[in-house]
Amino acid sequence: MCGIAGFTHSSGCPDSSKIWEIMRSIVHRGPDQQGVWESAHVSLGAVRLKIIDLEHGEQPMLSDDGETVLVFNGEIYNNAELRQELEGLGHRFHSRCDTETLLRAFLQWDTAAFAKLRGMFAAAFWTESRRRLVLVRDRMGIKPLYFAKHNSNIYFGSELKTILHHPEISRRIDPLSLDRYLSLNYVSGERTMVEGIEKLPPGHFFDDGKISAYWTLAFHPDVSLDLESAKDELDRLLRSAVREHLVSDVPLGVWSSGGLDSSTILHYAAEAAPHLKTFSISFHGREFDESQYFREVAKKYGTDHHEFDLNADMDIQGAVEELAQYSDDPCADAGLIPVWFLSRMSRQEVTVALSGDGADELFGGYNTYLADDYARKLRMIPRGVRKLAARMTSLLPVSDDKIGLDYKITRMLNGSLLDPVEAHFFWNGTFNRAEKRELLLDPVEQPALTGDNFLWLDQLTYLPDDILHKCDRMSMAHSLEVRPPFLDHRIVEFAAKLPQNLKIRSGKLKFVLRELMKDKLPRSILSRPKEGFDIPVHHWLRTVLRPLLLDTLNERTVRASGIFSWPAIDRAIRAHLERRANLGYHLWGLLVLFLWIRRWGIETKEAVSEPLSAVSTP
Repeated sequence: MCGIAGFTHSSGCPDSSKIWEIMRSIVHRGPDQQGVWESAHVSLGAVRLKIIDLEHGEQPMLSDDGETVLVFNGEIYNNAELRQELEGLGHRFHSRCDTETLLRAFLQWDTAAFAKLRGMFAAAFWTESRRRLVLVRDRMGIKPLYFAKHNSNIYFGSELKTILHHPEISRRIDPLSLDRYLSLNYVSGERTMVEGIEKLPPGHFFDDGKISAYWTLAFHPDVSLDLESAKDELDRLLRSAVREHLVSDVPLGVWSSGGLDSSTILHYAAEAAPHLKTFSISFHGREFDESQYFREVAKKYGTDHHEFDLNADMDIQGAVEELAQYSDDPCADAGLIPVWFLSRMSRQEVTVALSGDGADELFGGYNTYLADDYARKLRMIPRGVRKLAARMTSLLPVSDDKIGLDYKITRMLNGSLLDPVEAHFFWNGTFNRAEKRELLLDPVEQPALTGDNFLWLDQLTYLPDDILHKCDRMSMAHSLEVRPPFLDHRIVEFAAKLPQNLKIRSGKLKFVLRELMKDKLPRSILSRPKEGFDIPVHHWLRTVLRPLLLDTLNERTVRASGIFSWPAIDRAIRAHLERRANLGYHLWGLLVLFLWIRRWGIETKEAVSEPLSAVSTP
């Protein structure tokens, strides 16, 4: 695992100090080795976290003729297969590392090599004689890759900050991305919160100024597929993917929440590699503490188990303030905090950890899918009755629970008044259109989101731009590589052909996965309710995070932004702190955003004075 960055310079006058400055800013991604390669036309840099072939594989890596240079972040799981094929074509390798395999694959097949790769990766290839830059990102967007164009130059990197180091790149906030952030809790699609900086889409490559897809996920459910056949195929795919994800020359463990997804990964990992280490976060004394479940699983598989109790006595405020440094685009997923502490603990024991990320999006694991169904039934009740009931929820007692009954009822009734697609994203604690109009001084009116396959929407947006973003930034902040076997593209393609009744059946989420693991995992794991992996936001913003909230979202700062209405934010803060409403998730999103703006010196007032154009969210 590594971090990469680079930029072209059409002036032909490279400033070597700039690329080294950038490398220092992402050294947390690769503390084991740092390197730079420059010519009159390009500067390339890489920081390496050594995982495979610790003695070789230094980056940037040059072809034997010195003509092509590669910087690479990720892991290629079919490294051995590709190496064998390339050797049959006459290539002679100098190392065992997958970096050399990727370089030789590109030399052999050019951009056609990308469809042959199985893994998580972001890479840049430079061909000196042709002054050609090729960028590529893995199919699911597990590894990040940002880029920007300015005049005739290209700037790219694993983290947004690698591009912000260039003074010629403006730091103006992008109004459309701000609107998406307030709607979704993250910035979806190709845009970022900084105007002019983009994300290379998953499954795409950049070549000669053009972006092209080398892989597209198609949803074509096979209605003839029965449960037993699906279980057999999923069992085969999981066993193969987990075995490949276990390949490492450094210590490796498994993240375990005691839920179905991580326990499934642990089951297959324990089959292939006994005596594993497992890592978990507990919330002792909280109603959502999962310790009884992950301890049961750890005992079943005889793991060397480690757990960390995340409570209000920790330096929560310090961790929140550090998020602005490491999270790139602001992300209001409250799971950032536990993943931060989980990564920090894991890195003390291992360099690589397997996770259960991706199963919820592939197989239908979120309670939001059930909420979508409940809301569809609620909409049969006259709208006027639902509006009245929604207003009456203000009479409910306000709890400090992470997602209390009052919050569920209020959210469900208000969500039933929205368009079904907008409601799907609204369940996760975001602002609806009416709330954004009140909050923003000059709101952007985007067309409504469209689409009726919510799993497809979540795989396009929520998975790469929230879940994988969160996991990559928080783990790499601690120099930890996290691998998600569920996102092996063969499993993703298999899930895409499953009929809906094998994903969600009679209110049972992830039906086929649950049935597969029925005789493998403890009954308690299979029957436990779904818990979100985040913090008690409502409670902590009234207690341990209250000083940070009031210091950050103060009248002077809000008014100076030129974007937000201070009276609207002030009303929300007062209502929450006085326990008249649970607005913790709304305030958390604003807190994260303002910390990010302050950390990176993002321009705000100037951006909203420009003409705004509406585009649809992917």
